[in-house]
Amino acid sequence: MNIRKVSSLLTVFLLTLVFAISCTPNQQSSTPQNSNISANTAPISVGFSAWPGWFPWQVSQEQKLFQTNKVNVDLKWFDGYLDSINALRAGQLNANTQTLNDTISSVAAGSDQVIVLVNDNSIGNDKIIVREGINSIADLKGKKVAAEEGTVDHFLLLLGLQKAGLTQADIQFQPIETGAAAAAFVAGQVDAVGVFAPFTTKAFLRSGSKELFSSKDFPGAIPDHLVVSRKLINERPQDVQALVNTWFATLDFIKANPDKAYEIMARRAGVSVSEYKAYDAGTKIFSIEENLQAFSAGKDMKSMSFAADKISKFLIEAGLTKQAPNLNQMFDDRFVKAYAAKQKS
Repeated sequence: MNIRKVSSLLTVFLLTLVFAISCTPNQQSSTPQNSNISANTAPISVGFSAWPGWFPWQVSQEQKLFQTNKVNVDLKWFDGYLDSINALRAGQLNANTQTLNDTISSVAAGSDQVIVLVNDNSIGNDKIIVREGINSIADLKGKKVAAEEGTVDHFLLLLGLQKAGLTQADIQFQPIETGAAAAAFVAGQVDAVGVFAPFTTKAFLRSGSKELFSSKDFPGAIPDHLVVSRKLINERPQDVQALVNTWFATLDFIKANPDKAYEIMARRAGVSVSEYKAYDAGTKIFSIEENLQAFSAGKDMKSMSFAADKISKFLIEAGLTKQAPNLNQMFDDRFVKAYAAKQKS
């Protein structure tokens, strides 16, 4: 269930996008073993990366739950979350795990993406961690603060600064990839860092370090989703349904087999089982009922349409995107509704 970020929309970055993704060495692909699916069915490429809310997809793969739900999936692991965002934008993925912020940014940039499932909300696993001697957000003024530019932790940092009446111009912002940012903080090269679990574990290795604030202080600000291309929905809606069905089957498996599931997820995260279990408190996995609520209209951050409107306005004000996207077609609840109806029948 791990970052994740609000994607950078710089023109030069977009121009080099396809080249960068095609050359990236850290994308790992699984080999589909869907013996009960027609060999003529092209696999759906689904990207995921390091975040507690997304590690369950590793369980889906290892326990052959994609096959059980009759969907041919090529599950692709990305060491860098931003790489997975760019891969979906470039059409190199059919689906990806990403935040609402990032999806809004991508849609604003012209990518036709649709949210079909809520995996979770971050309720503490995204953190701003500071060195000894920094005791308030105001103390960040003039300090070196690292975060991966365009990620949700960059967004979280801006939210905290705004709450304290500051802007990014008031700090020495260091745009560094999340894993490298955590390492730079531990090495004493920066005063504070914005990271998400499991990179928070690494950041806390610095003596005297502590949490300044987290996503827990901004409820609903960082929801995480399964996002698909509209092309996939139009051409293979039955497979999108199968992906959603697989997710909930995976949650059932985890509930029934917690020891096995935690071992799989901890291994994918590169941490111990006990460390992985500690992430649970910072991530709220959404049930089918909570999915239905999130897709419904509302007047608080529990409603994705409400949250998207608020986040879109903030991204423009913060200069993270230049224009508001059309949010009307960014959500498609038919798949979670169909799953819910099947469960009741």
